[in-house]
Amino acid sequence: MTQPVSSNLTPRDNRPREQVAVFSIAQYSFVISAASIQEIRSTDSLGGTVVELDRPVLRKVRHIVERDARSYYVVSGYEHFQLPPSRPTTVLILRHAPVAVLVDRIEEMAEMRTLLALPQSFRGEERTWYRGLTVLDRKVLPVANPLGFLTAEELRQLEEQNPGLLQTAATARHERERV
Repeated sequence: MTQPVSSNLTPRDNRPREQVAVFSIAQYSFVISAASIQEIRSTDSLGGTVVELDRPVLRKVRHIVERDARSYYVVSGYEHFQLPPSRPTTVLILRHAPVAVLVDRIEEMAEMRTLLALPQSFRGEERTWYRGLTVLDRKVLPVANPLGFLTAEELRQLEEQNPGLLQTAATARHERERV
């Protein structure tokens, strides 16, 4: 006689999972998809060439950095999120945008299982800044939209005021390497 099989297994959590980086600016924490980050560097070991913009049109962008034959607009995280000034020590170089974001530090790498829609009270430009909200370690955190650090319109403005600057930085680097 066989005994009935009883399962004490808990149901599997089939929610989609996403690897994320939790970063902070001032005393505020944010989440960003790890897949959207090309590289995380210390500001001290960034390397490459940093060029100051001749005509900054956005308060949050004053420099570009050229690394590995690619150029990135450097976005101040505290200016972008309109937070009190801080001392960034880390740079998030984004994968699918010409953007490097200055943040204070990386708190941890984590796994996000829930992405909640932004509440309707988010009515202004923050709807572009965030993909939504998530809960990690019993804290509700905003999930940064990597394409929200510089919108298509802001990229157009930067290029208009500094024509060809991203390409000029890359060309200058190649010229130095040939010498």
